Amino acid sequence: MKLDVQTLDGKKGGSVDLDETIFGIKEVRKDILHRMVKYQLAKRRAGTHKTQSRGEVSRSHSKLYKQKGTGQARHGAANAPIFRGGGHAHNRLPRDYSHDLTKKFRALALRHALSARANAGDIIVIDALTVKDGKTAALQKSLTNLKLEKALFIAGDKVDASVARAARNLPHVDILPNAGLNVYDVLRAGKVVLTQDAVNAIHERFKGKTGEAKAAPKKRAAPKKKTEEGAAA
Repeated sequence: MKLDVQTLDGKKGGSVDLDETIFGIKEVRKDILHRMVKYQLAKRRAGTHKTQSRGEVSRSHSKLYKQKGTGQARHGAANAPIFRGGGHAHNRLPRDYSHDLTKKFRALALRHALSARANAGDIIVIDALTVKDGKTAALQKSLTNLKLEKALFIAGDKVDASVARAARNLPHVDILPNAGLNVYDVLRAGKVVLTQDAVNAIHERFKGKTGEAKAAPKKRAAPKKKTEEGAAA
């Protein structure tokens, strides 16, 4: 897949070949993307919620009043869940919401996400991402030239400090290094903007790991049975 390379001024700056096994998958699996997004959102949950059980609330554990003769319902301690200020019947406890997905599955999900954006024409390749003096106005001008409002930039091995400073005041612009490329941010961005260094890093990342079918290993021949000693020839 060939794509034009643009400069921050919105002008053409050459072209780049995108790997079809990464950016050119035609039948994008939505179930794979769904599982990966659930994995990422579950992993970021703190899970620090906690409510008090009946035994943890600071209320009297003594019987409120005698069992019979009051004309009221029978009750025991004031920490029962039925009372205001009592403990929770099934109290929430801290827990870990994360679950596992294999490394191959996560890589497959990222390829499907990039292919989905490429098929929709939402991937832009630029030659480099630099901002003079770290000014937000300069970066905003570049976004206007590229006709971008909501975008995810993948900047390269690391994000330049001046670029990060310029993007801080732009609400719908995210800038990540190559290592931060992930399915959730790719899918939620309006456009995905890759530098040429980022494209090379993505190709290198998936080099030889695109999941092509391999030839089945040959079966071993069954071992020959040994003849018994002393058997007649």
